[in-house]
Amino acid sequence: MKRLAVIHTGGTIASRPSPDGRGVTPQTPPSVPGLPGVQVTHHQPFNLPSPHVTPAHMLQLAHLIERLAPDADGIVVTHGTDTLEETAFLLHLTLSARTPVVLTGSMRHAEEVSWDGPGNVLDAAYTALHPQTTGRGPLAVFSGDIFDARTVTKVHTTAVDAFGGYPGPIGRIDRAADGAHLRYFATPEPRPTYAPVALTARVEILYAAAGWTGEGYAEAQARADGLVIAALGTGNLPAELLPLIAATTTPVIIATRTHAGPVIPVYGYAGGGATLVAAGAIPASFLNAHKARLLLMVLLSLGMKRAEIRGVFEGGVF
Repeated sequence: MKRLAVIHTGGTIASRPSPDGRGVTPQTPPSVPGLPGVQVTHHQPFNLPSPHVTPAHMLQLAHLIERLAPDADGIVVTHGTDTLEETAFLLHLTLSARTPVVLTGSMRHAEEVSWDGPGNVLDAAYTALHPQTTGRGPLAVFSGDIFDARTVTKVHTTAVDAFGGYPGPIGRIDRAADGAHLRYFATPEPRPTYAPVALTARVEILYAAAGWTGEGYAEAQARADGLVIAALGTGNLPAELLPLIAATTTPVIIATRTHAGPVIPVYGYAGGGATLVAAGAIPASFLNAHKARLLLMVLLSLGMKRAEIRGVFEGGVF
């Protein structure tokens, strides 16, 4: 008999309208329907809407998964959708267990006629228990699509198929009368992991826009151990940011506010990506700003200095 551990953390998939009329809130975790011959255990470390989930909760979840992994053939995590991609990536960075871990949730709550929770949970369970899932690191499953934790992102605020991320799903699961049909489009890749005891570093995100002259930069830099800037295009900023970054001794990561694509330091005008890197900034590769923040938090919490951190981001060691 296969063994499935289901970890519930809250979110819309556990929600319904509150009896006091204040709106939809997390209440009862979902069950796992239609899994004959599978031993299912349930765990609930916390019950939160995903905007309340912090990096500390994510690390707590990672530690729980490490404890459960030796006695499970697969692990499903139900989670709110707003920060699911961040939790998935933090788990990607920190989990050393090879037991498959699959995150899912729902876009609609349990009292809506089109509740997508049961189908997503069942798809996640089949995916977690499938032999080809081993060694792929944490995955996210929504509407039958299987996503890598590094690239998955929420692309729509209300649609049932709200998750995407360039270059798209790495697999697909469909259920039919004869069972689940799962196919992966990519082979597993080597995945380094990190083991911070706690996430003690503070990292802030700044968002670039046309005409930004650095408002808020000095204040954020003064209170943070590192900064991430969601920059323009391939990693460019207004000229006024160049001297600010050049004078900063803590790590400054340059991500992009664009939906997809890497940061490539091409442009040599003041504030162009090449000048920012020459001034000490570190390109985020293909990571979006909030995932770059988590990686920087992990590296700083491990005591890494700017040169080591540059090596991780530029070498794609994640």
